[in-house]
Amino acid sequence: MIRPTILVIHGPNLNLLGTREPNIYGSVTLPQIDDNLRAQGEKVGIEVECFQSNHEGAIVDMIQQSRGQAAGIIINAGGLTHTSVSLRDAISAVKTPTVEVHLSNLYAREEFRHRSMLAPVCLGQIAGLGAIGYRLALEALAPLVLEQDPWLGSHRSDSSRVKSRAATSSKKGAARK
Repeated sequence: MIRPTILVIHGPNLNLLGTREPNIYGSVTLPQIDDNLRAQGEKVGIEVECFQSNHEGAIVDMIQQSRGQAAGIIINAGGLTHTSVSLRDAISAVKTPTVEVHLSNLYAREEFRHRSMLAPVCLGQIAGLGAIGYRLALEALAPLVLEQDPWLGSHRSDSSRVKSRAATSSKKGAARK
């Protein structure tokens, strides 16, 4: 049986985790996060592929290459979260369920970190919980990519599939179906 894949993307400077400002980002290293996610994925029947780059274009390329391959994406775009229209457009274009993760609480930090360019095209955002946020993102995506009821763990029928926000009306005040 082929297992669905979740792509985990780490952006600029996340390769320095464990040594970079541990008072903000914690002492867990990137290889530890990746190993934990792979082990967690194995437990639930999901392949986890991890990628890190300090280069915006390489991240855009990886998102585009995942189209039709990855069943879900977990992304911590680091500082690109606040500046990259290109990453936002790539996530929007591939139409893959995506969860945005941040180790620190963006809203308790500098004001320029309060705005995410990615949040509007992601299913959700987990911020401020340290490395555990990645595991929570995997737990949130797993039922979607395995087509299970997130509460019961049982398989859903096609008619009960979760619709993304992209399928809802963009008009203010419009009723969601």
